[in-house]
Amino acid sequence: MTHPPNAPAAPAGSAAQAPARPAGVPAQPSPAPGAAPPAGRSAWSVGRERLRVATTTEPGRLQILGAVLALLVVAFGAVTALQVDDRTTAADDVVSRSQPLSADAAAIYRSLADADTTAASGFLAGTLEPAESRARYDRDIATAARLLVKAAASTDGSGPSAREIATLNQQLPRYTGLIERARAANRQGLPLGGAYLRYASQQMTSTLLPAAERLYEAETVRLREDDASARTWPLLALGLGLGTLAVLAWAQHRTYARTNRVLNHGLLAATAATVAVLLWLLTAHTVARAGLDTARAQGQESLQALNTARIGSLTARANENLTLVARGAVLTEDGRNDKYEAAYTSSMDTLTSALARAREHADDDAGRGPVDEAASRTAEWKQRHKDARAKDEAGDFEGALERIVGSEGSGRAGQAGNSTGQSFDQVDAALDRALAHEQDEFTRAAGDARDALTALPLGAAALGILGAAGAVLGINRRLSEYR
Repeated sequence: MTHPPNAPAAPAGSAAQAPARPAGVPAQPSPAPGAAPPAGRSAWSVGRERLRVATTTEPGRLQILGAVLALLVVAFGAVTALQVDDRTTAADDVVSRSQPLSADAAAIYRSLADADTTAASGFLAGTLEPAESRARYDRDIATAARLLVKAAASTDGSGPSAREIATLNQQLPRYTGLIERARAANRQGLPLGGAYLRYASQQMTSTLLPAAERLYEAETVRLREDDASARTWPLLALGLGLGTLAVLAWAQHRTYARTNRVLNHGLLAATAATVAVLLWLLTAHTVARAGLDTARAQGQESLQALNTARIGSLTARANENLTLVARGAVLTEDGRNDKYEAAYTSSMDTLTSALARAREHADDDAGRGPVDEAASRTAEWKQRHKDARAKDEAGDFEGALERIVGSEGSGRAGQAGNSTGQSFDQVDAALDRALAHEQDEFTRAAGDARDALTALPLGAAALGILGAAGAVLGINRRLSEYR
């Protein structure tokens, strides 16, 4: 094969050379960054090429490192803010929602039980019920109704609490109607009044008080759930904070190894911000947990024991009155004992054991004093009840009645003379003082726990932004050395 004239042959073993650019023809410019990819190359291949260049050159690596550091610091601040905000909300719920609702549920139980006890005491006082006894009954019913409205407004309308509130709202008017019928019959001297009173008390003990107790238990469970949520460690935030510190330390060591400069002010500022958030998180959460532990040990558990004691005292008093109203007409299932006397004995055992637990949880004299007084009055109550039962069993009903409700005309029913009613009122007053003290203890400790977390979400977010800015500035300082 021969070559065309004046056409030089290509050198052996070499690729064909591109034709020379004719004279006067300008060179084609290179594609600008961000411009459409050249014909025959996809955007994916161009992006991959640029990433390869960025990861194989020091300025490119620094840009990636700066973005990663900024993202980590911001993420740490954001996660800390979110997790702590959840725990702050839970701690606030403990102080302002679940614990007050639990206390209100116990107050509802107390008001209903005291109303039933007062109605029975007024019935035993004679055909003309004492005015102060009637006023006390009315106050108890009004208090229960008001607290039910408050509880209904604080619940979500679906759950166990809402069901119990609906039951109480439905059954309370029926109970008060039965009491009014009992009073009307009693004023006329009709034995039917006692039957109405026993039926009303049965409605109270079988429907209203169990519903109030279930409401108290449901709100106590919610209190425990809120308490557990508030004290849970924010592990994701802690882990992310430690990881961010590790990456920042590695970045500063890398900078030192390449530049022999000990400090990079931007990275140092980012590290300081991260350490500050991490230490703040650890300190605040430790303080919050300590406050919640104090609230639980010195407040919540004491309140539960005292509420149990109060329920026991109220139930015992109601059954004690009904023992005289029924006069042996209602027996236990085996038919051997008076039903109301057996229930009284059981309730007094509950009262005694609950007072012992309450004293164990009391942490100061202000808490132990009322509990000791309640225990002393309870022992006195038991002795007076024993004397009243002895008189009743001996056939002295009037003597037994005087030991239970006091002499007519000597004072308010249930409080006159050396009666068991006086002992009951003294026990109830002592328990009320103990409950008020422990409630203050709980509110103060739980409030301190909530306050320890309050400012942290906003502070963590702000320090996270500042730390990210410091990381970017520190990396940009290194990039400027390549320009």
